[in-house]
Amino acid sequence: MSGDIELAFTSALEQARLVRTGEVSPVELVECYLRRIEELNPRLNAYLTVAGDQALEAARKAAAVVGSAELPPFHGVPISIKDLIDTAGIRTTRGTRTNADRIPTADAEVVARVKRAGFIVLGKTNTPEFGMQAVTEPPGYPWACNPWDPTRTPGGSSGGAGAALAAGLCPVAVGSDGGGSIRIPSSLSGVFGIKTSRGRVSNAPQPNHLFAVIGPMARTVADAAALLDVIAGYATGDAWWAPPPSRPFAVEAAQPPGVLRVGATAEPFVSGIIVDAAPLRGYEAAMWLLADLGHGVEEAAPEWDPSVTWMAAPAYGADMAAWLDLPPLDTLHPQTVQVIELGTSADGPTVMGGLAAVYRQARRTIAYWDTYDVLLTPTVAITAPRVGEFQDMATNPAGVFRYTAMGSFTSPFNMTGQPAVNVPMGFDDEGMPLGVQLVGRPGDEATLIRLAAQMEAAHPWAGRHPPIS
Repeated sequence: MSGDIELAFTSALEQARLVRTGEVSPVELVECYLRRIEELNPRLNAYLTVAGDQALEAARKAAAVVGSAELPPFHGVPISIKDLIDTAGIRTTRGTRTNADRIPTADAEVVARVKRAGFIVLGKTNTPEFGMQAVTEPPGYPWACNPWDPTRTPGGSSGGAGAALAAGLCPVAVGSDGGGSIRIPSSLSGVFGIKTSRGRVSNAPQPNHLFAVIGPMARTVADAAALLDVIAGYATGDAWWAPPPSRPFAVEAAQPPGVLRVGATAEPFVSGIIVDAAPLRGYEAAMWLLADLGHGVEEAAPEWDPSVTWMAAPAYGADMAAWLDLPPLDTLHPQTVQVIELGTSADGPTVMGGLAAVYRQARRTIAYWDTYDVLLTPTVAITAPRVGEFQDMATNPAGVFRYTAMGSFTSPFNMTGQPAVNVPMGFDDEGMPLGVQLVGRPGDEATLIRLAAQMEAAHPWAGRHPPIS
């Protein structure tokens, strides 16, 4: 398998070029990843479903037209899709055991878009039940493990995608983020991820979520930006849509950001959370890096009332209950049941009052970007927890604080609808990845992409791979 490593860790943009020039065939690419998945997935559980036969069939069809037709931008390049997102003919469990045999008959809009761009779907990456946890431990399925240390979690809820990217089991991935679910696993797995602006990527045919969005994950900023170009855009009937970018995001990744005003804080947006020493060092390193790159950096936090997060919880639960075709509650994970019951037991004024509090707070929070171009924070307040650490929080009060710490920097920006990214920022003393979060103005992924690309050029991360790879 060692001969596959160089190809597996080649960027998606470079793979697309190699296919167009005939230096590599789509079949070679798919077979490379399928071999690696066969070898490593039993140890990592990055994929819940591998669509090997479908991927090989698509690769053969793609290979047959190379050189004889105008090709889409990612013709023959593999991709993974989070298992919350419907894929025609490929099992989509949403991380719940009652969906173990569920095979959709139609693609979600985002999947249709990646296929039109030439991507070949390798399979469905692991997710906790309905994406509701910050770790990827779905009931009835194998739990995802971190390639940098398989005794630890890659986070969640796009934990399978983070693990797959870090281990070289796909070149790019489609994830989703309802409270940190792209940024947390990107940080713990050492990859780059974009939590998009509300309305940037369509969730069709599903109704829009209150707080969750779909976004790209990749090992490089350029790959993530190019994938965002593919998946972004309005679909008829979307409740929200972000303003179209002035130029492609892939172009932004090659542009200098200019001199930016960067505000920074390492104070979590949840009361009582203490940041571990290692994430704090990563944050401080990022502050120094940004200053060295010529940006103005000062510590200043946006306004955030921690009580708003709890006030929003019934609305979040009601939103999830309305979106889901719920099986009997006794078949679900206790944390899933808790979220659903919080929403279904609340009356209308409680739900709408919580939403009103969110929207009022969002106005106050976003005013911070009248002064600063970007906010810098740690992405996750703690280092990667052990797999299974949070399974029994009812008897582990300390675990509740550690679990809450997972999303203590990320969740506010799902409520405000702003774009945010995770930028890898080195490793702790145990060799586990660290990451920092950059948050931008609503609709302004472009500034984040330009700045992250500048940081990547100054502090490259994609060349370091976990020992398991």
